[in-house]
Amino acid sequence: MADATWYITTPIYYVNGRPHVGHAYTTIAADTAARWQRARGRDVFFMTGTDEHGQKVLQKAQERGMSPQDHVDDMVVHWQRTMAGLGITYDHFMRTTDARHVACVQACLQALHDRGELYQDTYVGWYSPAAERFWTEKDLVDGKCPDTGQAVEKVEETNWFFRMSAYQERLVAHLEAHPGFIRPESRRNEVLGFLRKPLGDLCISRPRARMAWGIPFPFDPDYVTYVWFDALLNYISEPGFLPGGQAEPRFADTWPADVQLIGKDILTTHAVYWTTMLMALGLPLPRCLFAHGWWMSADGAKMSKSLGNVIDVDLLVGSFGLDAVRYFLLREIAFGADGQFSYEGFLTRYNADLANDLGNLAHRGLTMTRNWLDGKLPAPGPPTSDDAAITRLATEVVQRFAAGMDGLDFQGALMAVGDLVRAGNKYIDTCAPWTLNKEGHTARLAAVLRTVLEVSHLALVLLAPVMPGKSTELLAKLGRTEGDAAATLRALLDGGEVLQALTTGTEVEVGDPLFPRFREMPEAIAALFAEAEAAAPPPKPKKKDKQAAGPPATITFDDFAKVALRAGTILEAAPHPDATKLLVLKVDVGEPEPRQIVAGIATRYAPADLVGLHVVVVANLAPATIRGVESQGMLLAAGGKEVVGLVQVDADPGEVVR
Repeated sequence: MADATWYITTPIYYVNGRPHVGHAYTTIAADTAARWQRARGRDVFFMTGTDEHGQKVLQKAQERGMSPQDHVDDMVVHWQRTMAGLGITYDHFMRTTDARHVACVQACLQALHDRGELYQDTYVGWYSPAAERFWTEKDLVDGKCPDTGQAVEKVEETNWFFRMSAYQERLVAHLEAHPGFIRPESRRNEVLGFLRKPLGDLCISRPRARMAWGIPFPFDPDYVTYVWFDALLNYISEPGFLPGGQAEPRFADTWPADVQLIGKDILTTHAVYWTTMLMALGLPLPRCLFAHGWWMSADGAKMSKSLGNVIDVDLLVGSFGLDAVRYFLLREIAFGADGQFSYEGFLTRYNADLANDLGNLAHRGLTMTRNWLDGKLPAPGPPTSDDAAITRLATEVVQRFAAGMDGLDFQGALMAVGDLVRAGNKYIDTCAPWTLNKEGHTARLAAVLRTVLEVSHLALVLLAPVMPGKSTELLAKLGRTEGDAAATLRALLDGGEVLQALTTGTEVEVGDPLFPRFREMPEAIAALFAEAEAAAPPPKPKKKDKQAAGPPATITFDDFAKVALRAGTILEAAPHPDATKLLVLKVDVGEPEPRQIVAGIATRYAPADLVGLHVVVVANLAPATIRGVESQGMLLAAGGKEVVGLVQVDADPGEVVR
C-alpha cells in the first residue's frame, strides 16, 4: 500500500556546538508524536540527525586543529548521547557525511542539471558567513545579516543557481489550497507575505577554492554543494529516493512525510527552498511543515550559543528526571508559540502538576489500598453519582487527549489529563476513604480506591508518549505491562469503556512517590545560581526606605497561636471580575460549605492550574471585601509583591497545620 508509513522528521542539527534546550524541545516533540502514533498502531518512521557540512563546520574544525571529518565524528557522539539521554526513539539517525546521503545529493544535482533546472552565473552581493547565505542590499538590517545580526562581506563570484523563481506561483497556489500545510497559521501567513515579492533563484554552490568542505558537484568538480541544498535532501535520501525511477520500493511507502518539525527561524528554507526543490524533482510536498516557537530566557532573549544563555539539558534531567523535563517542555507553552524558560518556573510546574497532582493521586491510592485492603486491587462496586461523573470526564478526556496529540496540540492534550488528575484528587476528598475505613464501609471503600487506581492508571497510559519512564513505573506497581497499556489505549480509542482496565486481586506495590516534591531548588541548579551571582557585578545601592527603620517588631508564641491555619483544597478558580491580578477561589477547608477566598496570585497561576491543589488557609481571618468580592480567609504563599508559589501540604481539608 502506498504511503503506509507515518513519517516524521526533525531538522538535522548543526554540529558546530553541543545540544541545548531548543534542540531538545524539537526532538522531544517529534519523539512524543512518534510514540503516540506507534501506540495507536501505526507503522512509524522517525528520523533526526546532524548536518555535517558547510563553512561553520569547517571553521570550527580549523579552530580545533582537526580535519572536518574528524571534527564531525567527534561531535556527533555528544548528539547521539544526548538523544539517548532524552529517551529519543528515532528509527534512523541521519548524518549528511554518510555515503548514502552523498549519493542521493549528487544524483539529484545531476538530474536537475539534465532537466535545465540549474544554471551558472556570476553573482555580486552580500554574504553572511554566520548564516552561510547571500543577501541583497535591501535585505540587510543596519548593514548586517538579518538572521544573525553579524557582519556580512561583499562577494563577487561565479556559482551554480537553482531556478527557484519558476515555482513561485505553483507554491502560492499550494499554500492557498492546503491551509494546514504550514502550521501554525501565523507561519503560513508569514510565508504568503514573503511570496508577495518576486522570488529570486537560489545559489546552491560554493567554489571549492573558497570552501571545500561539502558534497562535490558531480558535473563540475570546482564546486561543492551549498549546505542548505545538501541538508534539505536528507529527508528523502534515507527513505531511499534516487531520481529517474531508481528509488527504493520503501520510498513510496514513506514519502510524503506526514509531519516535518522545524524551528521558526528556518521556516523560509523549508517552506520555500525545500518545497520548490521537491517540485523540481517531481515529488509531492510533505503533508505538514510545523514551525514551532523559541524558548526564551527569563529576560525575554532568545536562547542561543552565541548569547551564552542556553539551558543545560543534562543538568535539568539530572536534577528533575527525564520525564519531568519532557512534560514541562510540552506543557508549559502552546506548541508553536514562544515561551520563557526559568528554573524557578520549572520547579513551580513540577511541584504543582507532577508532585502535588499526578504523583499525589497515584501514591494516595496505592498507600490506602496497601493499608486498608491488604494491598490487593479491590473489585469495582455499584456506581454512585460521584463515580458516574468521573467516568464521564474520563471518557471526555480520552477524546480530548487523542485530538490534541493527533493535532500536535501537546499542551491541550496534557491539560486534558490534568483535568482528570485534579478530578481524581477531588474525588478522593469528596468520597473521604479515611472516613469509610473508620466507619467500616468496606465495600464502598473498595469501590472508591478501585476508581482512584483506575484514574491513575488511565492518566499514565495516556501520558506514556510524554513520560514513558514514569508510565512504566506505575504500570509495574499495578501489575501491568507496556503491552497491556498499549492494548488498553487502542481499546479506548476504539470506543471501549474507561476505568475498567485493572485486574481485581492483583497485588499492588507502593514504593516511592512517582514525583517527590522539591522543597527547594536542586543542589546542582542552586550551585549554578550561586556561581552566576558571584560572577555578576555588584548591584547598585538602593535608596533607603525612610519608613523601614530598624528590625521588624517581634511577636510572642501566644500571638502566633491566635492564627488558625487549616489545610484546604481548591475546588474552583476564576478571574476576579474587576482586577487582573486577583483570582476568586472556592476552597474546601473541612466545613459544610467551601470558603470563597480572593487571592492576588494571577501573575503566577492560571485558574485551571489551581483546581485540586492542597493549600494552607488562614481560617480565622476576618472577612473582607476586596474590589467588590467578599474574601473569607487568606492563602499562605511565598514571595513579596510578586508571588513565587503557594504553600502546599499533603493533608485532608480542615486538618490543623503547624
